[in-house]
Amino acid sequence: MSSSLRSRIYTELDRLTLIDPHSHINPHAPASTSLADILGYHYYTELAHSAGMAKAAIEEPGLDPKEKVRRLVEQLGPLENTIQYSWLIETSQRLFGFTEKRVTADNWETLYDLAAAKMAEPGWEDKVLSESNIESVFLTNDFDDPLEGFDTTRYIPCLRTDDLVFHLAKPEVRERLERASSTSLTGAASLHAAIGVLFERFTSRGAKACAISLPPDFSPEPVDQATAETAVQRMLREGITADDETRRVVSHFVFWTLAQFCADVRLPFDLMIGVNRGVYADGVYQGQDLYDSRVSLIQYRRLFNAFPQVTFPISVLASVTNQELVSYAWIFPNVVANGHWWYSNTPSYIEHDAAGRLEAIPQTKQIGYYSDMYKLEFALPKFAMYKRILAKVLAERFVIDRDWSEEEAVTLGHRVLRGNVEAIFRV
Repeated sequence: MSSSLRSRIYTELDRLTLIDPHSHINPHAPASTSLADILGYHYYTELAHSAGMAKAAIEEPGLDPKEKVRRLVEQLGPLENTIQYSWLIETSQRLFGFTEKRVTADNWETLYDLAAAKMAEPGWEDKVLSESNIESVFLTNDFDDPLEGFDTTRYIPCLRTDDLVFHLAKPEVRERLERASSTSLTGAASLHAAIGVLFERFTSRGAKACAISLPPDFSPEPVDQATAETAVQRMLREGITADDETRRVVSHFVFWTLAQFCADVRLPFDLMIGVNRGVYADGVYQGQDLYDSRVSLIQYRRLFNAFPQVTFPISVLASVTNQELVSYAWIFPNVVANGHWWYSNTPSYIEHDAAGRLEAIPQTKQIGYYSDMYKLEFALPKFAMYKRILAKVLAERFVIDRDWSEEEAVTLGHRVLRGNVEAIFRV
């Protein structure tokens, strides 16, 4: 019963056309052009490196795409147990017409050629989105992104603010902000005004969220005007040589200003909490960062209390933090559990975390999944993975354990997959 029930629920979930609420897609080049774009995804390069492949073999300057694939295929054997390998096979079979169950030294060139032929077809981008049942995709836009030359109803802008909060002491970041806002930075007031210009530009282009990735030791708090003015002026004079306390104050001032503008223009503020950058200094590109289980959402209590009108979709880097996120979404009306991020994006963690959320948080306060993808081809296997897990949780925890009807379970699945994305981000 359970297997057939899960299959029926999955079929109904899979009919739904989705909005992907977080990705790293380049809207000017959203789809892959070769299999190297697929295997170059950081999951594969970091796993291959972890299993023994030299970093230099992956990141050799000027490396031909086909040669890069050949090298990575040689290292795929130890990865066959991973969910990421399953993504590769499902993508290859459903999008490229590959018929094998493994990619090997004997068949990889066939796959490479199949992928190249498909990717060269007219309308490949549209075909990938259609096959993946994706209607639109949220972007991750630098604050000075011009937001031009693409359909903002398909690729929805999102203001990413890491540089503003954590790297404003760098002259090049300040120069970018001055150019993007047409504002000369002279102190806290001009910095506030410059940020306001960014929000005006992004919202005029259809932006639906502000977002930031946050380290484990960040504890945002308000900064009074006099303290902010002193710190900003010192940072403007001293740049990267400014002392840690000055830079901390500026970071808090900018972050609190972002939250205030989110309140003013009714943008959700996506917080992705807990990443330590550069832990493995010799890791491959994007394979250097790790979570820290010492992080706690108690560090954000002042923020959640100060801005009840701002919705905060929260992503946590590790499954070990999920129960705390559940409790905050349980208590705070403005906290929403959002997706399954990075190191918790594997089936065992997703099942545990999704079940905990569905059983404890109001159904309107959870966003089931986002792809976090860099190329469109990854939407299909990633969302398929999540929908299979969601179908299992709905079948076992709700239909079997709690006597829900299949229709009720599917309705709940539709809500966390799409309905809440529409409601929370107003799309």
